[in-house]
Amino acid sequence: MARPMAATTRRARQGATLTLLFGVVLISGAAAGAWGGEPAPVRRLPSTEALAATSDVSALSPQQAERLVASGGDRWAAYYSPQDYAEFAQGLDGEYLGVGLVVEQGQDGGTVVSEVPPGPAAAAGVAVGDVLLAVDGAAVEGLPVTEVVARLRGHTDVPSPQSATAGPGSPVVLTLQRRGGAPHQVTLRRTVLATQDVSADHPAADVLRITVRAFTSGVGEEVREAVRRSPARAVELDLRGNSGGLVEEAVAVASVFLDGGPVASYLSNGERRELSAAPGGDTRTPLVVLVDGGTMSAAELLTGALQDRCRAVVVGARTFGKGTVQQPSRLADGSVLELTVGRYFTPAGRSPDGSGLLPDVPVADPAEAGALALRVLSGLGDGAPGPR
Repeated sequence: MARPMAATTRRARQGATLTLLFGVVLISGAAAGAWGGEPAPVRRLPSTEALAATSDVSALSPQQAERLVASGGDRWAAYYSPQDYAEFAQGLDGEYLGVGLVVEQGQDGGTVVSEVPPGPAAAAGVAVGDVLLAVDGAAVEGLPVTEVVARLRGHTDVPSPQSATAGPGSPVVLTLQRRGGAPHQVTLRRTVLATQDVSADHPAADVLRITVRAFTSGVGEEVREAVRRSPARAVELDLRGNSGGLVEEAVAVASVFLDGGPVASYLSNGERRELSAAPGGDTRTPLVVLVDGGTMSAAELLTGALQDRCRAVVVGARTFGKGTVQQPSRLADGSVLELTVGRYFTPAGRSPDGSGLLPDVPVADPAEAGALALRVLSGLGDGAPGPR
């Protein structure tokens, strides 16, 4: 399923990993004494073959930066236009520009509306199960879901008057078809919406399930509030498909379940630096963490911390395996180039980069993961191992 934060096909490769989380938060944040914010130009990045000719990355032209990314020497290198970067930063703030639709590819290859959160689409009567046939008159049949979402947001490789003026209040015409009905059009106006990256429910009596889709601004507090409000005696933290986000938010979530201590470490200019949980977290409530091959970056950092500290039992499949640190540099035209500068490590010194993290309890059939997590929780009880 495509989350509303997706933008363009190109950014689906770059932004799905949310590499900004280590660039802005770990490198620029550590240097400035603050988390998040704008990336500062960096004078000396670790050398790579492609950068041998220059010691000042911020002096590169956009064309040079794009060629560097395309060279393939750095798997996680990314180039953002000023507009893309602003949109990316907005996404990390927990917002996105759109019409309030989540779409997925149907069994027949069509684009089907899977969720309609509050927003312009819901107000216009768009419903789950509607088939999206066209955006601004251009058919979407056969397009990747990421490209469909890009068009909904006004970003497309095919220039049009609509895409040229995309922004809050800009119109987008959708052609939809409800089962058994005729195609019809509806005109919506884009607006800034919340990403809704945290949800909570109760899959069983006394069990609180918290699903975190990405670590955007405020997620840590939302998780803390969900735990505080629930009378449940066990917690299931679902990080499946979580593509990462802001490291400060992953640490904040770790702080909900740990009483201080290490969460992760990373290298900066040859010096190892520690990220630690805040004191006072809940260390007694049985906890299971659900992961899969889509669990990436900051989600792996959090998983590794809870696993190494013996605070949670990890259930699911091997995680994605992105444990690298990216550093962003602002170019002269306002665009941003990100390059890999190092790796992060779990409290036990493991790096998930390239190999991922193995669950404590592997699941052969993904459809059975939720049921297995409940069985694991039922076996933990008050005898769950405490954190180290």
